[in-house]
Amino acid sequence: MSSLSFIKAPIEKEMQQFETVFRNSMKTKVPLLDIIMNFIIRRKGKQMRPMFVFLTAKMLGVVTEKTFTAATLIELLHTATLIHDDVVDEAYERRNFFSINALWKNKISILVGDYLLSRGLLYAIDNEAIDVLRIVSNAVKEMSEGELLQIEKARKLDITEDIYFEVIKKKTATLIASCTASAAVSTNCSDDMVKKMWQFGEFVGIAFQIKDDIFDYQKSSLIGKPTGNDIKEKKMTLPLIHVLNNISEKEKNYILKTVKKHNKNQNKVNEVIQFVIDKGGIEYATKIMKSYRDRAIALLSDLPENDAKLSLIEMVNYTVDRNK
Repeated sequence: MSSLSFIKAPIEKEMQQFETVFRNSMKTKVPLLDIIMNFIIRRKGKQMRPMFVFLTAKMLGVVTEKTFTAATLIELLHTATLIHDDVVDEAYERRNFFSINALWKNKISILVGDYLLSRGLLYAIDNEAIDVLRIVSNAVKEMSEGELLQIEKARKLDITEDIYFEVIKKKTATLIASCTASAAVSTNCSDDMVKKMWQFGEFVGIAFQIKDDIFDYQKSSLIGKPTGNDIKEKKMTLPLIHVLNNISEKEKNYILKTVKKHNKNQNKVNEVIQFVIDKGGIEYATKIMKSYRDRAIALLSDLPENDAKLSLIEMVNYTVDRNK
């Protein structure tokens, strides 16, 4: 598996420049807000979304000012959604550091998320990137719909594979699709190419989310055993859905009852995890994940060969091969 530093090589200069652009976009004259912005910048993640933007743009043509605007807008909105998610999920850690809500409580966290959201919108308008803003705003709307659909289905535990794919397409895949589609827009590609790059990003995003769902059934490097967090939150993911569709009614009722009523009991959660593993849920999810990876890469087959394209393909492989 290629490292992110190897994948980043064709866009190393752009990513360094992006660091400055992104930092400047978060500057504020409000002291408390400035402290929190600096905290966020110092604890940035892998920045995979900006990488998708720059690699796609460079594969298709030349990185432009609008490409930087797209990457900055997406990272601002993505950061806002993570802060809001931590409040909703009552999560007090993010990337092994305290989350914003753990340090500054929920009210400030919500306001910081709102600030980043509005900052992103204004940033796109100020840089006359309305076409990019339209793509990304649609993605944020879809993400909210996906989260609400998942919450609704968690209450009833009646999710089907079709609904599952609708949920992850909305809550995860649309943001990665907005990265690749916005990149295409920023290089003045045709509408057909923009649609193609949206489809590419969507396939990658679906594979990415399935990989995250599989992690829940695998041993954590920190605690040496599966976490089962999705089961604890009554989230019905692909490994479990597949198994429920292929067992007896008696077994199905037992598993559903366990998820519904004993989801806080770690021993019961472990029992469900082992059941899903034994019944082939992980193998099935892995097969589907790889099929989406292959469909994504196939969409690039007729595009000219260059270093950015090779790195983008490696980036797709990384999303399904990563170990965290």
